[in-house]
Amino acid sequence: MLETVAKKLLAFAGVSVNGVQPHSMRVNDNHVLADIMRRGSLGLAEAYMDQRWDCAELDEFFFRVLEHRLDLVGLLNPFALRHYLRDLFRPAITKEQAFEIGTAHYDLGNDFFERMLDPTMTYTCAYWKKPALSLEEAQREKLDLVCRKLHLLGGERVLDIGCGWGSFAKFAAEKYNVSVVGVTVSKEQAIMAQDRCAGLPVTICLQDYRETTGRFDAIVSLGMFEHVEPKNYGDYFACVNRCMDPYGRFLLHTIGKENGGEHSDPFIRKYVFPQGMIPGARSLRRSINKSFHILDWHAFGSRHYDRTLIAWRANFRKAWPELQERYGDKLDGRFARMWDYYLSSCAGAFRAGRLDLYQIVLAKHPLHYLPVR
Repeated sequence: MLETVAKKLLAFAGVSVNGVQPHSMRVNDNHVLADIMRRGSLGLAEAYMDQRWDCAELDEFFFRVLEHRLDLVGLLNPFALRHYLRDLFRPAITKEQAFEIGTAHYDLGNDFFERMLDPTMTYTCAYWKKPALSLEEAQREKLDLVCRKLHLLGGERVLDIGCGWGSFAKFAAEKYNVSVVGVTVSKEQAIMAQDRCAGLPVTICLQDYRETTGRFDAIVSLGMFEHVEPKNYGDYFACVNRCMDPYGRFLLHTIGKENGGEHSDPFIRKYVFPQGMIPGARSLRRSINKSFHILDWHAFGSRHYDRTLIAWRANFRKAWPELQERYGDKLDGRFARMWDYYLSSCAGAFRAGRLDLYQIVLAKHPLHYLPVR
């Protein structure tokens, strides 16, 4: 019964089971469809990781499934409801717990991310201003876009919340002659960022954003807000408000979704980002409006993040034999399928318009501002 329902739902999205199309679902276990119907999105992911089903074009599979909103079908099953209630009543993340994401994800190994990312070590959506750009060129376009939106001037002091491996700090210090303080909760990121920014007016701090002090002319946060749960939005924006000059500028770069509230995918939360939570646009606006004026809201995720994720996936697949040899038992075949699933499913979600990327420029006062693209 459940298997029949699953096949009909997939057919509605143009996905066949054991068909000839590259986005077809190839079943290796006769019970897998029924199990997926019982366990929802996490069951789908874990079944793929365990090789119970395959797909040649996983990103296109997810584009079709998500475009037809098949993920919403199982939201009321007991497994999905338990996950939703757990998120709803989860206590706010403490400063100490914030370091868990650094250990679980970003501390996998700097050489791991060096092989997946581009030479700038930027782990956020690239800006493909021109179709022929390489990943590195598109990331530099994004970093420059951020600097131009902030109208950075030489000599200004900038705070980078969630600085990663120092990509923005290095770029802004070199190209715009500003000094940068970057904060991260990843030891591995801090080590590499300090090395990459040596000789520049850049300070890298291994600390939670809530411990930041000082005043800054501009503040930027690229791809970190997705680790801030809704119960901590108040603390987050209070920190930005406290650290920003009265006439400073703040650029928030975050994945978001236009419809619905905050979103926590059980697969992403369990295997990729332990504290991942995608903000809903409405609640994000409500939180922002308590402290700031919105000067610009630029949404450009669908095409740009889709292409970025596919580029990362290509780099990961190319580097996998070397990575597996280097990391041994830490990265096995199940990890490779999990990581490929993570990048492919996210690409499909952006392609289907279920996720977006927001760059939001904020200020304490309603300043005159000309949008930059």
